[in-house]
Amino acid sequence: MEFYTIGVYNSTEKGFFEKLTKNNIDTFCDIRQRRGVRGAKYSFVNSNRLQQKLNDLEIKYGYIAELAPTSEIRELQKEIDLEKGELKRERHELGKVFIIEYKNKILNSFDFENFLEQLEFVGANRIALFCVEEFPEACHRSIVTDRLKEKYNYQVTHL
Repeated sequence: MEFYTIGVYNSTEKGFFEKLTKNNIDTFCDIRQRRGVRGAKYSFVNSNRLQQKLNDLEIKYGYIAELAPTSEIRELQKEIDLEKGELKRERHELGKVFIIEYKNKILNSFDFENFLEQLEFVGANRIALFCVEEFPEACHRSIVTDRLKEKYNYQVTHL
């Protein structure tokens, strides 16, 4: 299996789906807490519409709620962003407090073995982990993929 990550900010609908198809993504894992984005600009990644488009492209969709940060953890990052005067859409990295809390409360109890078994079971070969931030370092998906690299020696490509 090969892992990829993808965000949506600063993407067009066409460009977003081209990244998936050009990289032959066959399985799409949505790891957001809320599966919707405000406004029309990114409405193509709102859950129902996203799932329909992925289905049209013959890409399997899975929602992995157990990897989503809690509201409490997200609030910690919001505070850091406010202190920096940085908008979520412009963020380039996560705060240390967010990273520590995410690892302690989410990642350390996540059953990676079961996750990987389920991916194998559905025939996943090229898996994209999705959240909204443009830069992987500004998103919890980078923490997840760091663990996949460290513990399981998977290579990860950020689209």
